[in-house]
Amino acid sequence: MGKIQVLDCTLRDGGYCNKWQFGKDNIVKVLNGLNKANIDIIECGYISDGELAKPDSTFYQNMYDLDRILSGDAKDRMHVVMINYGACDVNKLPMCKNTCIDGIRLAFHKRDFRNVSADVEILKQKGYKVFLQPMVTMNYSGGELSDLIDIANVIEPYAFYIVDSFGSMKKEELATLYDSLESKLKKNILIGFHSHNNLQLSYSNAVFFLEKAATRDVIIDASVYGMGRGAGNLNTELIIEYLNRNCGGSYNLKSVLNIMDEVINYFFQRKPWGYSLPNYLSATYNIHPNYASFLEDKKTLTYFDMDNILSSVDIERGSEFDKEYIEQLYVGCMNAEKDEVSKLDIYKSHISGKTMLLIAPGKTSGLERDKIISYVKENDVVVTSINFQYEFIKPDYIFVSNRRRYRELNTNADSRIIITSNVPGDEYYLKISYGELLNNEEAVRDNAGLIFIEFLKKNGIKNIVLAGFDGYSHDYENNYYDDKSAYVISEETLDLMNTGMSKVLSEMKKNVNITFLTTPHHIKL
Repeated sequence: MGKIQVLDCTLRDGGYCNKWQFGKDNIVKVLNGLNKANIDIIECGYISDGELAKPDSTFYQNMYDLDRILSGDAKDRMHVVMINYGACDVNKLPMCKNTCIDGIRLAFHKRDFRNVSADVEILKQKGYKVFLQPMVTMNYSGGELSDLIDIANVIEPYAFYIVDSFGSMKKEELATLYDSLESKLKKNILIGFHSHNNLQLSYSNAVFFLEKAATRDVIIDASVYGMGRGAGNLNTELIIEYLNRNCGGSYNLKSVLNIMDEVINYFFQRKPWGYSLPNYLSATYNIHPNYASFLEDKKTLTYFDMDNILSSVDIERGSEFDKEYIEQLYVGCMNAEKDEVSKLDIYKSHISGKTMLLIAPGKTSGLERDKIISYVKENDVVVTSINFQYEFIKPDYIFVSNRRRYRELNTNADSRIIITSNVPGDEYYLKISYGELLNNEEAVRDNAGLIFIEFLKKNGIKNIVLAGFDGYSHDYENNYYDDKSAYVISEETLDLMNTGMSKVLSEMKKNVNITFLTTPHHIKL
């Protein structure tokens, strides 16, 4: 196995959790603690020309701010800082020998990768070890990554990183990126891996990365307690324990635990980081986590709403946070929600105090159609067909909770279709929540008829008449009046569905008057 180095990025990546305001005493405690833990490389923070020097911050204006913090005891390790490409004039940086810093991590977006060579050359001439940090490395095409490797082979940085900026990388994608670097990158250039934990994969990906690196010298990034933006990073304490146990490491775990206890836990209690549904969603769509944070901070959206908005973020705009852009998407969603509320009010006024006739596509909806037609003529009812267009009378509404059934609908332009929120489509009268209407019987948890009855129940309807709610025969051809709707299900599952429907309907009947118009063959109240 090649040489493995651990880079701790607590003071830099962890700064997203506290605006880099660690406090001078805490900064020194972290630096000294990491030194005593034998951490190979310690990242001290950011440098940016536009920042005002703050003694308590790890976002520095220049190298000399660092000299006032790094003690002699903490200088035994390699120390680095990060610079975002374009945020600092590298020509103004002092010579490396005149500072306490050994290396520069140069982070850059894909749009800039062909332009970083000049800055790398300047930094190398000044004596710094240069770490190439291509943000969201997974977004590079094969050709772009190959071109970047060619550039690296010419300028020869100290390390070339795989950067999982949004915590969306799976093992297969990491393997593809690593294999490209391993086969094409000069052997004297180290390969680094920086991950985020949005999908809870930082640790497993790190172990996989180390297993892949059989002969190459590598660097693995981590932070104490996983401190970092959103879901955080790979935990330093976890990876050094793994290295001690499996790779002959000699890291002092107790020293890292002491940092957790004396410094990091204070910040965690005030603004916790770690796995969350918003961070999961941002990783799912491989977009900047600030998009999810922005929506979460609104405190007006369900996670389903958030998912809908994030899924609409343009892939070209997802890698960098654009507040105005996400605000536009949010406002569009809220306006749509207002429209739905208005439509729901109109719908409720139409059905208020009425008896609802629900027609499911069971066999009896065809065999007993005369009974259904007569009932509609003789009674003041609102008719809704479930997951299909009933052909013998025109229903007032069509309810659909199944994507395939929605695609199969052959309706008129004036058909009023009610869909659940899981059904993608633009042609509908009203959209209602899917997740809020499911029941607890697994076999029929998302049965369309039961979903709609629950919706009606929640909206004050007291009288519901069912037609075509037959239950399920073991002979699948007897389950639907239209054979095109039939599909094969195991007998055991059919029995569970019948039992489940009977149980749910019986429970519903405690609050709503439910009766059968057609003959139910396999379910009962």
